[in-house]
Amino acid sequence: MAKQEEAAVDFGAVTAVMQQVWSKGDFAYVAPLVQGVSDHLVEAADVLPNDRVLDVACGSGNAAIAAARHFADVTGADFVPALLEHARQRAAAELLDVEFVQADAQELPFEDGTFDVTLSSFGAMFAPSQERTAAELLRVTRSGGKVAMANWTPDSAVGDLFRVTAQHAPPPAGLTTPLAWGTEERLRELFGDGISDLRLETRTSVQRFRSPDHYLTFFRSYFGPTIAAFERVGPEGEDALAADLVAFVDRYNRAGDRAVVLESDYMEVVATRA
Repeated sequence: MAKQEEAAVDFGAVTAVMQQVWSKGDFAYVAPLVQGVSDHLVEAADVLPNDRVLDVACGSGNAAIAAARHFADVTGADFVPALLEHARQRAAAELLDVEFVQADAQELPFEDGTFDVTLSSFGAMFAPSQERTAAELLRVTRSGGKVAMANWTPDSAVGDLFRVTAQHAPPPAGLTTPLAWGTEERLRELFGDGISDLRLETRTSVQRFRSPDHYLTFFRSYFGPTIAAFERVGPEGEDALAADLVAFVDRYNRAGDRAVVLESDYMEVVATRA
């Protein structure tokens, strides 16, 4: 299956498109919604002072900054320059020493076994080639070190959001859904003999908005994949996409008419490098 995927998909071309998608809007506004996930992930990975830590697909630095607060030696890597600049500004504002480098999760510019802990919070799961990404996460982590991830699960609210959006703007053909990273079966398939232990826990992330319209305006303004979806459907399709997104919010909102409170499950992953 993996070989067929490699043969059928031009990962270089898809990666270039994805870089453009995640460069749209400004994910730095979205990242605070899930900062708590990164804080908990660093605790789950038991990041220690002086640990060499890498945050893969770091965005504006959620997990990298959380790890740096533990006095770790932290590097963040992402392929969107604007997000790296936001991450540098955030780290500087907290007086934290973090190195941020431009890099693709599928081809990390680090030597084998460089890091004690390799993190990714809703980041590496979106890289087009899951096999290459998993191999890189393992390669740069030392034997006995940890790969820790937060990945949305297929049956979560966010998983439903992806499916709603894909009905209007389908993803590139031939790719395995990023949501597969949120399943034990796929994780074991991807990491294989490269790990000696795998600890999984389903957790819940909570996001809050003033109203369904606030949610829609927020994501249309700042979240690259949503912006790209509206661009793809064009003026003739934007009303239908907007209506389905508002219906999604109504379906999961637990706050009634007072506000919007959305809960979505994710998989917290801590794998020990063999």
